[in-house]
Amino acid sequence: MPAPAGAVAVVIPTFNEVESIGAVVAELPGTVVGRIIVVDGGSSDGTPDAARRAGAEVIGVGRGYGVACLTGAKAADSAEIIVFMDGDGADDPAAIAGLVAPIRAGTCDFVIASRARGEREAGSMAWHQIAAGFFAGWLTKVLYGVRYTDMCAFRAIRRDTLLMLGMRELTYGWNLEMQMRAARAGLRILELPVAYRRRLGGHSKVAGSLRGSVQAGLKIISTFARVASEPARRRG
Repeated sequence: MPAPAGAVAVVIPTFNEVESIGAVVAELPGTVVGRIIVVDGGSSDGTPDAARRAGAEVIGVGRGYGVACLTGAKAADSAEIIVFMDGDGADDPAAIAGLVAPIRAGTCDFVIASRARGEREAGSMAWHQIAAGFFAGWLTKVLYGVRYTDMCAFRAIRRDTLLMLGMRELTYGWNLEMQMRAARAGLRILELPVAYRRRLGGHSKVAGSLRGSVQAGLKIISTFARVASEPARRRG
């Protein structure tokens, strides 16, 4: 049976998020979301089992944030729209309806949440995360004329559009690469302020340690340099 028009699949990359993933899956709005795909990068704490018990489909992949995102998007072949979000409970599932509505209405191709412009729970974001989002957004404005304020994982995009972008980044540069490629491709882009919460448990793989922050920062810088140096594709 074909999927309904505007069918939505939520893709959640995870790595050791057993303390939060069950609650995240349970909180997703069933009136909006048709499929829930948790793509796990080899958790050792029981995250896949917790996700299945909560009602999600689970796919196991190797390590790499971008690997998980791309694998989940390819697996969601019955969906028209893909929503990406984290599995730590910080993203508010109530915002999903607002993210997908402009795409369903045909007014946007790519909608990204902005934690920087929304209400943030105390302690939910470090200052350098906010600064990095603004700086990357300024650079994207200089290159492509599109200004972002965040590199938030919480975002919605048409599945066929995403697969046509030619995504290559398989680690933490995935979010920035998508934003850059979307801007360069001339997609209709909307940034929406969203509420952001503290994670439900565990530690952030990026902001939770100096090493994680440095590694992610270097990967984001290298991703920006690589994508910015690529020749623009001709529009067919």
